[in-house]
Amino acid sequence: MHVHEICDRYVDDFAAAHPVAATGFGVFAHDDRLTDYSPEGHAARAALAREALREMATAEPADEAERLAKAVFTERVGIELELHEAGQDEAALNVIASPVHELRMAFDLMPTDTEEHWATLATRLSRVPDALDGVRTSLLAAAEAGRAPALRQVTRVAEQAEVWAGLSGGTGYFETLVAGADRVGGVPETLRADLRHAAHTAQEAYAELAGFLRAELAPEAPTTDAVGEDTYRLWSRYFLGADLDPREAYEWGWQEFTRIEREIAEVADRIRPGATPAEAAEALDADERYRVRGQDALREWMQRLSDDALTALRGSHFEIPDALMGLECRIAPPGGPVGAYYTGPSEDFSRPGRMWWSVPADRTEFPTWREVTTVYHEGVPGHHLQIATGVHEASLNRFQRLLALTSGHAEGWALYSERLMRDLGFLTDDGNLLGMLDAHLFRAARVIVDIGMHLGLEIPAGTGFHEGERWTPDLGLEFMLTRTITDADHVHDEIDRYLGWPGQAPAYKLGERLWLEAREDVRRRRGDAFDLRDFHTRALRMGGMGLDTLRTQLMADDT
Repeated sequence: MHVHEICDRYVDDFAAAHPVAATGFGVFAHDDRLTDYSPEGHAARAALAREALREMATAEPADEAERLAKAVFTERVGIELELHEAGQDEAALNVIASPVHELRMAFDLMPTDTEEHWATLATRLSRVPDALDGVRTSLLAAAEAGRAPALRQVTRVAEQAEVWAGLSGGTGYFETLVAGADRVGGVPETLRADLRHAAHTAQEAYAELAGFLRAELAPEAPTTDAVGEDTYRLWSRYFLGADLDPREAYEWGWQEFTRIEREIAEVADRIRPGATPAEAAEALDADERYRVRGQDALREWMQRLSDDALTALRGSHFEIPDALMGLECRIAPPGGPVGAYYTGPSEDFSRPGRMWWSVPADRTEFPTWREVTTVYHEGVPGHHLQIATGVHEASLNRFQRLLALTSGHAEGWALYSERLMRDLGFLTDDGNLLGMLDAHLFRAARVIVDIGMHLGLEIPAGTGFHEGERWTPDLGLEFMLTRTITDADHVHDEIDRYLGWPGQAPAYKLGERLWLEAREDVRRRRGDAFDLRDFHTRALRMGGMGLDTLRTQLMADDT
C-alpha cells in the first residue's frame, strides 16, 4: 500500500474511533456519536495507531512528497502511541484540553442550520452520560496505577463542569445550546422537547462528574503539581515534534525574556515619559482610543480587524485562496479559561475557520491595545492562514491536512506572525506595539516558568527575582503578575494551565525560535535570491509536522 493511502485510511479509521476529534478536524460523518474515553476505547485507538505504523514501516515512498508524508506520519502517530503506552491518555485531566473539555467543545462546532442538524445534535447530546462514564472509568484506572492527575487540576475541572452544568448561578451550557432551536424555523416541537430533555441529561452528567471529581478522585490526587523530567520530556516531544533539552531552553528563555523586557521599557517611556511598563499599561487601559464596551462590540471589533488583515495581506504578502477569506469571530461560551483560541475549518470548508474569545461572563469593558496582536495570532497571518492553508492544500494527504499539526509548529508560526506584522508595518502605534511586546514577554516567561516548575529548577542570579530559590506554583504566579503586564484575570488561569499541560506553553516561543532560525538559514543559502513571500508559501503548503521534520524539510527543499 502507498504512503498516502495508509495516511488517508488512518484518518477514516481514526475518525470512526474518535468521533469528538473528527468533529474538531471537520469530518462530520460521526457527529451523532461520542468518543469512547474508557480504557478499552483508548486501547482500541492505540491498536489502530500500532497497525498503521507497522504498515507504514514497510511502505516505500513513491516520490519526495510521500517521503515527507511518511516522516510526518511516523513521528506524529509514534508519539501518540508512546503517550498511550505511558498511560497518559487515561490520566488526561487539565483545565484547558482534556476529554471533559473536548466533549463540550464538540457541540460548539456542530452545524445547527436545519432540522436534520438539530436531530443529530439531540442524538449526540443523549450520549454525553455514557461518554463521561468512560472518562470516569479511565481516571479511576489511572489513579489505581498511581497516575492520578494533580489535585489542582481535579478541583478546577470540577468547577468548570459545575459552570457547564448550570450549578454556578448561570444557565447551563447545554440548556443555552438547545435554546437556539427555538430561534430556527422548521424545528418541530417534538424535536425541541427531545433537545431539552437531552440537554438536561447532559447537564446532570456534568454535575455528577463534578461530584465524582470532588468526592472520589480528589482524595486519590497528589498535591504535587510538577511531573518531573521524564514525563516532561515525553510531553515536550509531543507538543514540539522535537527532542528538547529543557535546561538549554530554560536558559534561552531567560535571555529572551530579558531582551524583550528592555524593549518594553523603551516603548513604555515613549508612551508616557518616565513611566514603568505597568504605569504605561494603566494609562493605555484608561485611554478611550483603546477601549470597546460590551461583548458584542468586542466581537465586532475582532471581526473588523480580522477582515482588514485578510484584505491587506492577500496578494501583497501572502497567497490567500477564496476559501480562506471567511474567518468568523465569536465569543466563547462561559466556563473555560480566559483567552482566545482558534478552531479550523471543516474539510470541505462548509464550516469556516473561527476565532473564539473566552472572557469573564460579567466583564463588559475591553482594552484593545492588548489584543490587536492576538487577532493577528489567531487569525491572519497566524493560525487561520496556516491551518486553513493546510486543509486547502490538495497536494497533501488527509492526515497531513487534518491531523499532523503540532503546538510548536502552529503556535510558533502564530507568534512568528505577530512579529511579522510588526515588520510589515501593522503595529506602528506604540500602544498596540506594547501589547505585542507584552504578548512575547509573556510567552518567554512561559518557557521559564513552565520548565522551571516541572523540573524544580533554580532561579539564576542576576534575574532580580527570588534568586537562588527553586520554582513553585506560588513563585510562578508572582513572576507572571509582577514581571509582565498581562491582564491579571488571564494570568491566574495560566499557572493552572502550565501545571496540567506540561510542555505546551513553551511551544509558542520555542516554535517561533525555530521558524526564525529556519528562515534565516534559507536566507543565508539563497542570498539575493531569497524571497520572503515564496518562503512563507512553500512552508505553509507543506502542512503540519513536528519541528525537527520541518527544519529537515526546509533545508532539503533549499538544496
